[in-house]
Amino acid sequence: MNSRKIKTWAWVHKWSSLVCTVFMLLLCITGLPLIFHHEIGHLLGTEVEAPKMPAGTPHISLDRVLDIAKAKHPDRVVQFASQPEDDDGLWFVTLTPTPEATDDFKSVAVDARTGEVLAQPKFDEGFMYVMFKLHVDLFAGLPGKLFLGFMGLLLLVAVVSGVLLYSPFMRKLDFGTVRREKRPRLKWLDLHNLLGIVTLVWVFVVGATGMINTWADLLIKYWQYDQLSALLTPYKNEPIVAVNERGSVQRSMDAAMQKAPGTKLSFIAFPGTSFSSPHHTTFFLRGNEPFTSKLFQPVLVDAKTAQVTASPKLPWYLWALLVSQPLHFGDYGGMPMQIIWALLDIATIIVLGSGLYLWLKRGNPVPASSKKTAAHEQHAPATPQGEPAPAMKVQA
Repeated sequence: MNSRKIKTWAWVHKWSSLVCTVFMLLLCITGLPLIFHHEIGHLLGTEVEAPKMPAGTPHISLDRVLDIAKAKHPDRVVQFASQPEDDDGLWFVTLTPTPEATDDFKSVAVDARTGEVLAQPKFDEGFMYVMFKLHVDLFAGLPGKLFLGFMGLLLLVAVVSGVLLYSPFMRKLDFGTVRREKRPRLKWLDLHNLLGIVTLVWVFVVGATGMINTWADLLIKYWQYDQLSALLTPYKNEPIVAVNERGSVQRSMDAAMQKAPGTKLSFIAFPGTSFSSPHHTTFFLRGNEPFTSKLFQPVLVDAKTAQVTASPKLPWYLWALLVSQPLHFGDYGGMPMQIIWALLDIATIIVLGSGLYLWLKRGNPVPASSKKTAAHEQHAPATPQGEPAPAMKVQA
């Protein structure tokens, strides 16, 4: 690149990095415990598990499970019901004042074999809840999600611009060079650049998937408008099916499972909720393979008749969303992948923190004894995630 292009990309890299760095630090720090949320739940004793029983122990009817959960909160309606991915002996039933999306919810964990209420976990309090909300929406709902999505976009801009600038500023230094004998700022600059280029692909993948995840609410709304609206034409202008008019949920689930053999139930969305329609109980089924277990197949069942109405294929943008969510937290490969994700997360925290440090120290005068080494900084690379190298300031 010529000098003018380098200056332009340096400006882009500098400001995209500076604007998003603090928020990316927050996301990396809060994301670290979320990688191990199941393990932390076991450690804190907040993870609900069904007691061990002999294989083949019969399950009670899903209708009975819902009745047991509703008895704990008779003034609420069932919004969702779900089972853990690795345990079909447990039901989590979510109850809310109305079917509409809300943060005011109660959860009841019911043993699928005995009908015993095992717990009423509170997912809206505690350390992990605070970490989750800060990571997802800064306690600001959809505006917070979209804001963090924009910060993720700036991160991707910083990554791309950093890659373009890396070669021009690194050409006179061997890859991986950390000049330990130099003053602290220069050593941190070299470490910042090394870790930045090593974590480049991971940061881009996690940044891109995180940005896609912030669009989840909008993508689901668009799916409902774009595809479900055509399926719901026969039900136009009809109100939400009243609870006392609904057919057996167990029968509805059996019909849905027959429609998509070889799948497992992930969760159920009841009429009027954000993942269903006013007239259907929607069953979201998942595959049995590691990859397909993260992808859902919705089956819409008429809430009155318990007959399958449709089983639409998810559009590409919802597939992208579903693939992004587990990839973002390293949920595909079990504990080994979680450890790798955590190590890369820590490395990225160092990159972001050192970039912020380098920016804050940019105005410090160079001691006379260090003037001879200052020229070397002109060849230090611009980094993907943090503050631009001093060469950018020289050009400015």
